[in-house]
Amino acid sequence: MAEQIDSVMNEIVDLLDSEPLNVPVIAAANIPALREELAVLVSTGRCKEAIGASLTQEQVKRLSEKEVIKYYKRYETYIGAKTTDSLIDNFLSLAIKGVGMIVKINDSNALKNELKSDFIITKEMSQFCGGLALR
Repeated sequence: MAEQIDSVMNEIVDLLDSEPLNVPVIAAANIPALREELAVLVSTGRCKEAIGASLTQEQVKRLSEKEVIKYYKRYETYIGAKTTDSLIDNFLSLAIKGVGMIVKINDSNALKNELKSDFIITKEMSQFCGGLALR
């Protein structure tokens, strides 16, 4: 019984450690460039917010290739989310200004905040803007 549990646990650990097949592999030649981007992130002071870990410049220099790739993927995800949020915000502002030329809108900021808080609108805009950000 204990052997079966160990076997299952090892299989689960292997699945968690492996990378998904549909994720493009970052070439090893890019590791110094990726490490440099992480170093720039650390110097901005937003490392904890972006990748979920507080790193120093020395720690970035000592990261293994696997760790550099892991943290860089987190960084890319963070940048993608910020870009998507910005696109949504700008699109809503543009749409509200366009509609405001035809219909009188008392408080455009309140309208924009209300639209951003609507789950369906945010979900659809996120999918649309996320596709734009990927391109």
